[in-house]
Amino acid sequence: MMNQMTLSQMRQGLLAKDFSSTELVHETFRNIEEADKSVHAFLELTEDAALETARVVDDSITMGTFDEMGILAGIPVAYKDNMNLLGTHTTCSSNMLANYVSPYTATCVQRTLDEGAIPIGKLNMDEFAFGSSTETSAFGATCNPWDLSRVPGGSSGGSAAAVASGMVPATLGSDTGGSIRQPAAFCGVIGIKPTYGVVSRYGVVAFGSSLDQVGPFARSVEDAAVLMNAISGHDPLDCTSQHISTDFTAGLADGIKDMKIGIVPAFMEAKGLSDEVKSKVEEVIEVVRSQGAQIVEIDLPNAQAAMSAYYVLGPCEAFSNLARFDSIRYGYMDPGHSNMDDQYDFSRAKGFGEEARRRIMLGSYLLSAGVYDKYYYPAQQVRTLITQDYASAFEKVDCIIAPVAPRTAFKMGEIADPSEMYLSDMFTISINIAGNGGMSMPVGLGSDTGLPVGVQLISPAFKDENMLKVAAALERQYGIAKVAPAFCADAKKGGE
Repeated sequence: MMNQMTLSQMRQGLLAKDFSSTELVHETFRNIEEADKSVHAFLELTEDAALETARVVDDSITMGTFDEMGILAGIPVAYKDNMNLLGTHTTCSSNMLANYVSPYTATCVQRTLDEGAIPIGKLNMDEFAFGSSTETSAFGATCNPWDLSRVPGGSSGGSAAAVASGMVPATLGSDTGGSIRQPAAFCGVIGIKPTYGVVSRYGVVAFGSSLDQVGPFARSVEDAAVLMNAISGHDPLDCTSQHISTDFTAGLADGIKDMKIGIVPAFMEAKGLSDEVKSKVEEVIEVVRSQGAQIVEIDLPNAQAAMSAYYVLGPCEAFSNLARFDSIRYGYMDPGHSNMDDQYDFSRAKGFGEEARRRIMLGSYLLSAGVYDKYYYPAQQVRTLITQDYASAFEKVDCIIAPVAPRTAFKMGEIADPSEMYLSDMFTISINIAGNGGMSMPVGLGSDTGLPVGVQLISPAFKDENMLKVAAALERQYGIAKVAPAFCADAKKGGE
């Protein structure tokens, strides 16, 4: 049953000595051993480090100093494999980094450890975060715990699946164009992309430096808010991080009476939006209305250009960031070459997967002479317009409700066309471009597929507490996210 507990329930159990931190860790690894045979969320486990931290937590309980350990004391947490953790492999799910061992720890990871978190391991992802399904991982795809024939979303698919299957109660992922929110929606858990600058990116392998942001996955709003408290705040090692002192757990019980909630009619009429997702979003709008919120229609006139701008800006930044993986300083080195040019070319050709090579080539072209002015500058201008659209909208509303993805989780191998795959992020990309906070909140199962549906909540910049307040109100209606039935302890017990 421990795999269905919230963070606060785990803490209460530890303090009441219903179980020890060491027992919790042993059960976590037993759950992983059983569940990950079919899900494949983990790439590496850190059992020795976990048990050592658990012993420290147990000692603090015995000595009465547990409260000094931090807000995540004794809580198992796992990390997307683009986040450095000293002594572990940080592969980004790529053959290019298959043997890379982290010489330091990312700030976001370190802050969870400083708060007493138990490090469980590293999680699968799309290679270098390029993808929306976790099918591009060089080490095999992750499966959706609700239906193993379907994808968990991406690129943080391992992070979402590990929580949805009950293997761990909390994980960290990264979001460049929807890579936290979309897998959270597909797997039926909470996923938060904070406002750009709220969480340090230091030590996280970069995809798009002006777009990337780290955030948590959890099954309850309070759990997600606790994780936000742990990882947010200024970091002198990241010049883009801001001085944040927000308590994201404050106000969760306040309700949303008189809040102004925005809806974007163009999103609800978008081509490709499935009926079951649309009906769920409409249902949520009525739920918040019934709780006293005021619904306001808003316009984001340039949002339809977000996809085009993103697939200029993203590949350009990816091309720049991946240039460092040259087989000399970092990455896979193909053997048997007598000159530097061949060494470089063959190593990168074999080290990078198909989607990574596609984005490198696209970024190289877009930044070339004669093309740069035609595409990159206009994309930056569109970015400014989209940012202004959101700023204008948030003069009228406190939060925006929208779809996360146009459909529920699709089957493995169903989408072969890259451009069709990119449309999975059609509702999430504009928030990365503008830099606002966004999250996915699970609101039940779709009427057609019976798979999880998430609704997207979008907040003004550096007002992420607004969307958490709305999420808490929705949670009172829908309940906390459930562990996928096949991995639920009650279901397994009942089937014995």
